[in-house]
Amino acid sequence: MHAILPLLQATEFPALRRHQLTTLQVNLGYRCNQSCIHCHVNAGPNRREMMDRDMLALIPEVLKARAITTLDLTGGAPELHDGFRQLVREARALDVRVIDRCNLTILFEPGQEDLAEFLAAQQVEIIASLPCYSVEDVDRQRGEGVFDKSIAALKKLNVLGYGQEGAGLVLNLVYNPQGPVLPPNQQKLQADYKRELCTRFGIVFNELFTLANMPIQRFGSMLVSKGQFNDYLRLLKENHAAGNLPQVMCRSLISVDWQGFLYDCDFNQQLELGLQDARFHGSRPHLRDLLHVDPQDAQIQVAGHCFGCTAGDGSSCGGAFKENLA
Repeated sequence: MHAILPLLQATEFPALRRHQLTTLQVNLGYRCNQSCIHCHVNAGPNRREMMDRDMLALIPEVLKARAITTLDLTGGAPELHDGFRQLVREARALDVRVIDRCNLTILFEPGQEDLAEFLAAQQVEIIASLPCYSVEDVDRQRGEGVFDKSIAALKKLNVLGYGQEGAGLVLNLVYNPQGPVLPPNQQKLQADYKRELCTRFGIVFNELFTLANMPIQRFGSMLVSKGQFNDYLRLLKENHAAGNLPQVMCRSLISVDWQGFLYDCDFNQQLELGLQDARFHGSRPHLRDLLHVDPQDAQIQVAGHCFGCTAGDGSSCGGAFKENLA
């Protein structure tokens, strides 16, 4: 794996400060049942980093202390953590919106046979990875057989009411480009996904999110190996739209790694660019500190990869920025 951060540190990205914290995005660990080439956390079946139970118990306390309205659970495959379901129950009991970033095939892993029913019962919002609606593209990016399992999982979720009008169970899909290019127009691609998935498989969903691939970790290292890193970074910079800056997710989100350390976003987490705030008295900011410290107005750590969030129509954990799609 190539060292990526030194290639990103010399940047002209504008300075940013935090707004009110509304979303806590927690990485429960890097273990996953898939190993995708675009994965910016380098997750896979052989990873063993998982959040411990003491740290897990802090999360509901922080949600209450900071009046956080959204808990966004990610990994790896967050569902593989033994404490995943209890955490979901506790957050929902606080009336916090819970998002599960699900790779779909996890629904068929041993011990997860009732996972879909659990998520539906807790009214968890699912954001599911499906990089294309063709078997060849999905299996090339995510592994042989992933497409068929993903389709079966989507059908199972639809039966439970996910994506169905009026059911109140949100099912959103995620698209990542296959290579070092910007995502296409989200609305147009969403129309294609809805048409193809409904016509071919009878599948429905709420929204499609288009996400730019970040030039970090596994994807960034691949770009370096192929001599494409500088060209991709140049593409992101040339398509930077200053009007996207007010909407970037780091303004209202904090990312928590499996050890409890805090970052401005999930991408900074993978680059080990920790959250910087003098109110933490020089210590490395940690989940437990949020019980007493409000990070609003803190300076956000930026580097060259941040152009991936402001290029074109913008890219965030919620897809392209809505203001650009009106």
